[in-house]
Amino acid sequence: MIRSVHRSRWFDGLYLAYLVGFFVYLAMPLLVTAVFAFNDAPFPSLPWKGFTLDWYFADGSAGRTGLFHDDGLLSALWVSAQIAVWVTLVSVGLGCVNAVLFERVQFRGKEFLYVLMLLPLVIPGVILGVSILVFYSGMANDISKAWGIELDLFRPGMTLVVMGQVTFIATLSTLVIAARLRKFDPQLEEAALNLGATPVVAWFTVTLPWLLPSIFGAAAMAFLMSFENFNTTVMLTGSDTPLTVALFNRLREGSTPVLNAVALLLMVGSALLALVALGRHSSVRG
Repeated sequence: MIRSVHRSRWFDGLYLAYLVGFFVYLAMPLLVTAVFAFNDAPFPSLPWKGFTLDWYFADGSAGRTGLFHDDGLLSALWVSAQIAVWVTLVSVGLGCVNAVLFERVQFRGKEFLYVLMLLPLVIPGVILGVSILVFYSGMANDISKAWGIELDLFRPGMTLVVMGQVTFIATLSTLVIAARLRKFDPQLEEAALNLGATPVVAWFTVTLPWLLPSIFGAAAMAFLMSFENFNTTVMLTGSDTPLTVALFNRLREGSTPVLNAVALLLMVGSALLALVALGRHSSVRG
């Protein structure tokens, strides 16, 4: 909003009401989910029966099993964490390489490859998951029939989930890192080279520190997107069930406040990760 433009009191009030309504609209579902995670009732709904921590700590002796004693959800949480870590490492690594490729190197077909890299962002997640499943499973079946080699790596499971998520998360990481690299002054690298540094040393001492804020931001984004992804993951998962798929399976049986407890835990974890990323970004800039 341009401060120099005269605004009436009516307009300011309407604008404030819009902002309040917008943020209430965003926060209300999260707030309701958080409240019902502590409701002493077997179902996450009104009326309010009182405050309880059973949905986190109950050991099952009283007919309730809390999140921290639910082996199925804890196992799914661990699987999702492992997948998210691998997806983050691979996506950020590919993002750095792709950013340098598209921002520093001139070659024929560069525009075509750039558009090709963006395609996973416009393809629905379910279609992407089905395509990856059909391609790799078909390849594994053909190799098994032709040479008798079993490529379980390409069967539904954790590895295939990582590969599927990387296809679109690596694109987002590339865009984040490339946007930062675009603002970098190449003369800084040239100065390092003139002072005797090798290209590798110049990269690690000059360019990489400049990219650190975007790398940390891309890593936080990749971790959270991997952790919460469902559309692609559900088509590629095997016996090791990630958290989003496990929650979906639980919801089909009937919602319980334990699911609200999981949602609140994820909200708090996501907020803390975002704060750490912002703090790291501020410290690097400082």
